[in-house]
Formats: sequence, C-alpha cells, structure tokens
Amino acid sequence: MKRIRCPKCNNYIVFDETKYQGEKTLVFQCTECGKQFGIKLKEKNVGSIVVIENVFHYKQEFPLHMGDNVIGRYMKDSRCHCPIRTDDPSIDMNHCVINVSKGDDGQLKYILRDGPSYTGTFVDNKILGDKERRIITDGTLFTIGATSIILKLEEG
Repeated sequence: MKRIRCPKCNNYIVFDETKYQGEKTLVFQCTECGKQFGIKLKEKNVGSIVVIENVFHYKQEFPLHMGDNVIGRYMKDSRCHCPIRTDDPSIDMNHCVINVSKGDDGQLKYILRDGPSYTGTFVDNKILGDKERRIITDGTLFTIGATSIILKLEEG
C-alpha cells in the first residue's frame, strides 16, 4: 500500500500500487477538499547497463525495464530506450536490443540481439548473427561499435 498526500490540503490517500502494471498515470480526487491531482507510477527497474567511458563519450548508466530495451545513439525524437550520447560514428540509432522477461522458473532472463546494425554487436569477442540471440547475465560485457557496455543487475 502507498500513501500520497493531497497537494492542496495535505490529506493522505492510500491506494494499492500492486494492482497496476507498467508505467501509469493515476488521477485521484481528495475526499477532504475535492482537489483532483495525478501521480505517475514508474515501472520497476530490473537492472541497468553501464556504458564504459572512452575517447568518444563519458560513463553513462541506463535503467532497464521488462520487455524490449532498445540501445543506440542519442538523436532527438528517437524511440531508443537507452540513448547513448556519443561521438562514436559506429553506433546506429537502434543498434541492439536487450529483452527482459521472466523464465519458466520465475527468474529474470536477459536476451541480447543485434538491431540489425551496420557494425554488429559483439559478446565475448564473437559477433551476433542477424537472427541470433544470446542470453546474458550480470557482468556480461558486450560491444557495439567502439563502445563497451556492461549488464549490471539489481542487488537481491
């Protein structure tokens, strides 16, 4: 259960956040003053990727969410979930994808696939084929263009 406070009269409103999946905007009406207001529920992060600093860019970290997480070059209005700000000319706008899902055992599963991209996606110094998917785990290092990225899972 979550408690939120009315911005007008400071009255508390209690609701069950477990009834909502994904990123949602909820609208409430205060029972004391009648004020309507909204809150945004964020999707729980299920790990992150860390972009290692090199001559093209500084260290960056991006949270991952359930489903497809598109990784690529930052461009205005791009649909990329993990937009890397870089001068690396070998990173495509939609270079690769990490899909996060729950396996049959209930554990989270991380699957990496190429975008497809012009320069490829490498795991353990081996390029992923066009339709190839690779299961990656905590600490896996993969490379897109001249940029190295590490998968970092949440503690616990």
